Amino acid sequence: MTAITIGRLSTATGVKIETIRYYERAGLIDPPARTEGNYRSYGADDVARLGFIRRTRDLGFSLEEIRALLDLAGQRDRDCGEVDALASQHLVEVDRKIADLQSLRRQLSAAISTCAGGTVAECRILEAFSSDMANVQNGAQG
Repeated sequence: MTAITIGRLSTATGVKIETIRYYERAGLIDPPARTEGNYRSYGADDVARLGFIRRTRDLGFSLEEIRALLDLAGQRDRDCGEVDALASQHLVEVDRKIADLQSLRRQLSAAISTCAGGTVAECRILEAFSSDMANVQNGAQG
């Protein structure tokens, strides 16, 4: 693969140009070579690395987790136990977030089910939200 510009790298990976620059500043991708005209110049390794970063971001990994995974990926002969541990830890966090979202869904569904129509002044949903806020405020004070 010949050298490509940041625009082509963006197109090839689906990562926005500003995000690519951010990943460079964050140290997730190496600063690229520069052309005589001082344009960034990327290669196949950059495309692969950025693809890896995008996929792990899509899976919800943090930048620090991705940094650790990239470091481990560079140590090809190493035991993959740490990779497994990082992925397993992330799965626990995903499961926690899912449980939180399911709880939010139940609460919202319960509020919506109280709707009997009418005017905003009589809105049971807004009333439920207000009583939830009062409970939060009372709990924070006690």
